Amino acid sequence: MHLIISLRPSNEVLRLPLHYNRLVQAAIYTNLGSDLAEFLHGRGFTAGQRSFKLFTFSRMMGEYRLDKAKNEIIFFNESKLVVSSPLLQFCTSLLNHLLTSGVIYLGEEIAEITGINVETPKVETEEAEFRLLSPVVVYSTFLKPEGGKYTCYFQPGEGEFTRLIESNLRKKYEAFYQRPSPVGEVKIKVIGRPQFNLIMYKDTPIKGYTCRLKLTGPPDLLQMGVDAGLGSKGSQGFGCVEVVN
Repeated sequence: MHLIISLRPSNEVLRLPLHYNRLVQAAIYTNLGSDLAEFLHGRGFTAGQRSFKLFTFSRMMGEYRLDKAKNEIIFFNESKLVVSSPLLQFCTSLLNHLLTSGVIYLGEEIAEITGINVETPKVETEEAEFRLLSPVVVYSTFLKPEGGKYTCYFQPGEGEFTRLIESNLRKKYEAFYQRPSPVGEVKIKVIGRPQFNLIMYKDTPIKGYTCRLKLTGPPDLLQMGVDAGLGSKGSQGFGCVEVVN
């Protein structure tokens, strides 16, 4: 389920730090029921040794300009934010809290909520085209010979990118439904040239890509990508997609 939240600056503009993912994530947790927020933040849905929050969100979409001197992004007029999850309780809790409050706090900034549209995009065939609304992040962590770890990020088009996307979708499915994921290979075709994005999250650099992707595979796995996002770090605002008709 997707919540498309329309926002309007409570002042003349909405001024945010250039890397604002953490502020949006904090606002989402704040606008959930306390038990649900505690469950997602502290434990989440588990499959083996992995834990998943099973929600994601897009970039802020609207008219903006960059203030490079202050490292800020400034939104004018109305902007939109998409929040997505397969968990109905998450969506209804967030929807009710936001509508009751009428505003959302993003750090020290306040945005008025002018409307929330609820959409339930469905994948009913073994092929779907996605447009990334926030960068997709796919990586593996390796041990250095001299000790310590390093992170290797993969880009759309690489074989390891597809393998890890499929593995991630299967683990999310198993964590949410508590049953084995459906049989069938997931394949990914890149449409256009991926755009590289470097995002700072709590002073940690994260590398991701935005583009269009055509996925083929079991519809239930593709549906999990629509609802919970593609790739890693979904709850930090990565891998949010919309279905391209």
